[in-house]
Amino acid sequence: MLLEPKAEPSRAAGTETNPTGGPAPSTKERNKTMNANEVEKKFGFLVFPGLEELDLVGPWEMISLWGKSLQGPGTRLLVAQTRDPVVCAKGMSINPQITFNECPQLDYLLVPGGEGTREQVNNEALIRFVAGQAKACQAVLSVCTGSFILHRAGLLSGRRATTHWSALSRLTELGDVKVCQERVVRDGQVWTAAGISAGIDLALEFIGSVAGEAVAGKVQFGAEYYPSGRFFGTLHQSPQAPAYLKMKPDKQTKEDHL
Repeated sequence: MLLEPKAEPSRAAGTETNPTGGPAPSTKERNKTMNANEVEKKFGFLVFPGLEELDLVGPWEMISLWGKSLQGPGTRLLVAQTRDPVVCAKGMSINPQITFNECPQLDYLLVPGGEGTREQVNNEALIRFVAGQAKACQAVLSVCTGSFILHRAGLLSGRRATTHWSALSRLTELGDVKVCQERVVRDGQVWTAAGISAGIDLALEFIGSVAGEAVAGKVQFGAEYYPSGRFFGTLHQSPQAPAYLKMKPDKQTKEDHL
């Protein structure tokens, strides 16, 4: 359960005025208006065969906590080419809620990654849907190798972006993307995240940018998302590890953690 925002103390009359001479809206009133506007917005999650489960489910959880408890987007949609069940990379089956043709204009669109992206970058209907929605979206986000779908849709040319560590070289080879070995990258209205679990961090960063750090903090607390900071083994220091991992100091040992 999330904690409800506490009401702000009332302000003395006449302490704020607007340009017309009347009393200006209080911070509480401004936040209420902003939140009401956000509730009306639509957040779409692209679904396709072979997507990586956590790429989708992690952000879905964060965005849904925001939407259900803290006046975030009131409409959250799993969007696919058809309404047929979609089998993910590890076997999870997802029931799409709406098709490309039925989908209204979204305010936000998230594109997961996974092994299925290698085929979906050549799916003209899917690419057309992403590109078309992006024209009026306030933000388009990808997790992991979902970045390759964004690129095929024409959204990454000349932009900073990231992807799963194992696909960084492939993203670089595209030639027109400024590849950043960071966990979350924002370039204008386009957001990209590194591999799999990074989608949770992406969602929290995005919520913070739209609704403020306090709201993102409530979502984080509601999800109890506080990674331990412990590294298992030494692969985080291997040559193929992304730069953002190598820059971190070694974390707790098993003995320190316990």
